[in-house]
Amino acid sequence: MRKGLIFIIAVLAVGLTINLSSVSGVSAAETTIKVGINAPMTGDIPKVGEGSKYAAQMWLEDIKQNGGLEVGGKKYPVELVIEDNESKAESAVKTNTKMITEDEVLVIVGPQSSKQAVPAGDVANNYKTPMISPWSTNPDTTKDRPYVFRGCFLDPFQGPVVANFITDEFGYTKAAVLYDVASDYPKGLAEFFKEAWEKIHGPGSVVAYESFTTKDADFSSQLTNIIRSGAEVIFTPQYYNEVALIVQQAKELGWNKPIVGSDSWGSAETVELCGKACYGLFFSTHYAAAGATGKTKDFIDRYNKEHGYVPDDVAALTWDSLNIVQRAIQDCGTITGDIEKDRKCVRDALAKIDKFEGITGNMTFTEEGDPIKCAVIVKISDKGEYEFYKSVCP
Repeated sequence: MRKGLIFIIAVLAVGLTINLSSVSGVSAAETTIKVGINAPMTGDIPKVGEGSKYAAQMWLEDIKQNGGLEVGGKKYPVELVIEDNESKAESAVKTNTKMITEDEVLVIVGPQSSKQAVPAGDVANNYKTPMISPWSTNPDTTKDRPYVFRGCFLDPFQGPVVANFITDEFGYTKAAVLYDVASDYPKGLAEFFKEAWEKIHGPGSVVAYESFTTKDADFSSQLTNIIRSGAEVIFTPQYYNEVALIVQQAKELGWNKPIVGSDSWGSAETVELCGKACYGLFFSTHYAAAGATGKTKDFIDRYNKEHGYVPDDVAALTWDSLNIVQRAIQDCGTITGDIEKDRKCVRDALAKIDKFEGITGNMTFTEEGDPIKCAVIVKISDKGEYEFYKSVCP
């Protein structure tokens, strides 16, 4: 009777162990690899979240068609945990915390914009969970954070790219800047542009440095100051929802000179909202859809067929980031089921990726987790298409 009781207890203990182990996001029992997507599905820039989600779902389709993600000769099912950060920093932090502690994701892709990626990256690093931001160009995203990576170039590179392009293309010497002082990305990039411009043209050559606050919709006061300053060009590193308002209001006030943007202009919504007012304008970005070839064109055509519009740079960067993550997971050689150990393995594998050929260009990664890659200057054509104009490499 006593032996029988011991046997029953032993069986129950084994069953409990199996059930507990199956709770893990990448457990030996379930063997499911969970990838978190921290994206702005609502809020100020929902199109950014939509592109990220669609690219992630396309990536997952390919994984499923191959019967799972092969790691060390074994195929594992993959699950996406897509969470909305509402385009808010605090929500991005909560989202990362939830995905790490409750969902037990192996790795996180996102957030996209720097305003969310910088604070969310702090959470990922503290919990020792690898995170790669497809679109955050602010240096603070990865600075002193060994678990945080990115799939895009940095603003210390992008700022001089734009300053040099305007100088070489137009020969101007007086520039104005209009930016959101309450958002990490435009604030940081505005500063890097100003520094680069004044290094070329001397102190005071940025003749107007105007700011506003997130959700402002009337820029007439700032634009009036810019027009009175004698500026020959405006640089505005803003998102698609603000670009249209800025460009249209500038033209209404009589501005007939160039307005140049940054990679935040890359959304398809920029032209849809701005219309012909944006035709002929330039911006720096990560890839150009019009005239793309090879696997970049394959991605664009497939995305367009499935979703009805040409993917923006965020979608393309999300695709690259997920494929970088996939390579890192496969480079681990095994999935142990110990979530902390597997996260550490993926982090180390990400740090060792030397060269990667993505649809947004070839990348070589630094020790800080930042890719060295080229920027693209895009011109908005008279058909509203984003045409490749020139490439600028480090």
